Amino acid sequence: MKLVIKIGGAALDDKELVSTFAKTIPSLCREGHQLVIVHGGGAALTRTLKQLGCQSAFINGLRVTDTQTRDVALMVLAGQLNKQLVAAIGEAGQPAIGICGGDLRMVLASKTKQSDLGYVGEVGFVDASWIERLWTAGVVPVISSIALGFDGEYYNVNADQMASACAVACGAHALIYLTDVAGVKDADGSVIRWLDVDAIAPMVEAFTVTGGMLPKLQACTAALRKGVTRVRILPATRAEVLPRFFTQPIDCGTEVIAS
Repeated sequence: MKLVIKIGGAALDDKELVSTFAKTIPSLCREGHQLVIVHGGGAALTRTLKQLGCQSAFINGLRVTDTQTRDVALMVLAGQLNKQLVAAIGEAGQPAIGICGGDLRMVLASKTKQSDLGYVGEVGFVDASWIERLWTAGVVPVISSIALGFDGEYYNVNADQMASACAVACGAHALIYLTDVAGVKDADGSVIRWLDVDAIAPMVEAFTVTGGMLPKLQACTAALRKGVTRVRILPATRAEVLPRFFTQPIDCGTEVIAS
């Protein structure tokens, strides 16, 4: 099976959690699954920006990215966090290579239509042939959410959207989002086990879904409507269930389903 896993930035701050996640990767590969890991790094990026005296602002869950913020994102996401995650997976026993979406011109983006977001991009093209080549070599690609713009500039891309685009491009059988929350919650605060995409818009209108969950559910919907068979949002604290994803029922998180 082809599987794209996105791990959130907050989860990457927890070394023990990252270690647990990394240890699942060799097991999945031994079972014959072909993996792509996509990561963001919002928590570390916000922290680094604060250390540099820069304020972070968000609109509809997306970070406003001026030139300085973009450059710091390159340093933090494509540098420090990417290489730490690759090291953890390698230590667990699985060869992996860390890249950003702009490397090899694998992920190309255009400036988002929300002009007030600055250097925030929307994925326009994913060259899945590079992913296939890495799989053939027995290597897991670990991709940070920085893409190269069609104009030659680097753009900060929402990692949920990048994971969705990569899943569609490589014909993934499943897309899994590891998050710092238990799943999508209803108005009463209970985790929704099965969420139909048609129920998402009313939840947004009722402000049941807000903040970072907005782009995540948009990305889930796009993946399902473009051919990805399964999309699951899982708490990163339960990363140990990943090797059982295709073989056993999993009692946590939210499965997003197409109508």
